[in-house]
Amino acid sequence: MRKIILASRSEVRKQILSKNNIKFDVIPSNLDEDEIKESLVKEGADPEMISKNLAELKAAKVSQNKLGEFVLGADSVIDLNGRIISKPKDRKKAFEILKDLNGKTHYLISSVCISLDGKMIWNYTDKAEMVMKTFSEDELKRYLKKVSDKNLFSYNVYQIEGEGRKLFDEINGDTDTIMGLPIKEIKKYLESYG
Repeated sequence: MRKIILASRSEVRKQILSKNNIKFDVIPSNLDEDEIKESLVKEGADPEMISKNLAELKAAKVSQNKLGEFVLGADSVIDLNGRIISKPKDRKKAFEILKDLNGKTHYLISSVCISLDGKMIWNYTDKAEMVMKTFSEDELKRYLKKVSDKNLFSYNVYQIEGEGRKLFDEINGDTDTIMGLPIKEIKKYLESYG
């Protein structure tokens, strides 16, 4: 299978690629994601479009300096009733996000893009439906105390393969998509290139 460049610092994405025996180097795109999201929201983009755009921009930025290489960009967002929820910057924001999601259904959208010579050659977006249980504020605070800073700021407010699974009544979708990298589709595409 062809070696790729991952345009991300995400430890989770690195783990998924390694677990699936995909050889890769890491070159973060260093895009100002918040600024781009803000601009796209002002233009009326929905959460899925924002996720797709960010994945493509990340891949393209790194790809234009790495000619002949496959560069993988990825982005995940939470869609709550058409409103985008970004990763928390601190524990106060994490608590506010959990309160927003409490007892509601939301969607976790993960988009991936492969660029070659600065141009997108493949992309894919997947969505998982997440039905969160209803908790008291004290229960949400207790949950947050159990989650390390590293996990909280890497995995958004829930780590689905750890403590975060307990937050949900129902999850309809692929675990790798929820973790930020729909790997089955990436592998299919890379295998088609030998």
